[in-house]
Amino acid sequence: MARSQHPGLRIAANAFAVISIGFGVNAILRPAHALTFFEWEPPTSLAERQLVDSLVHLYGVRDLFMGLAVYIASAYGTKQSLGLTLTAASAVAFADGLICWTWGKGEWGHWSYAPIFAAVGAAILGVFDKA
Repeated sequence: MARSQHPGLRIAANAFAVISIGFGVNAILRPAHALTFFEWEPPTSLAERQLVDSLVHLYGVRDLFMGLAVYIASAYGTKQSLGLTLTAASAVAFADGLICWTWGKGEWGHWSYAPIFAAVGAAILGVFDKA
């Protein structure tokens, strides 16, 4: 069996989808807690807190979309669409880490899983079949 055909890859993709959806729900329902994944403290003034909460809600919607996109590609799409969606999701994780890095902390909470998304996506695409 080719490595790209291993059933564990689709299971991993679905697990990533559930995790992304969980992060999205958390960010929408508990924006102050979601900031802890960036190692940032919520602002103390009401106006700044409302702005940050709204931005974290946008982040939550983005994570919900990303998780649903992975899940839908897994359930209804082709292997190529699933592999490319996971690879794109790894770019999102890398970008989140890069933003944290520019603020001086929190980057490894994102950079640690970006290569895992990319590796599973690449495996689904068949990159490791000939190795």
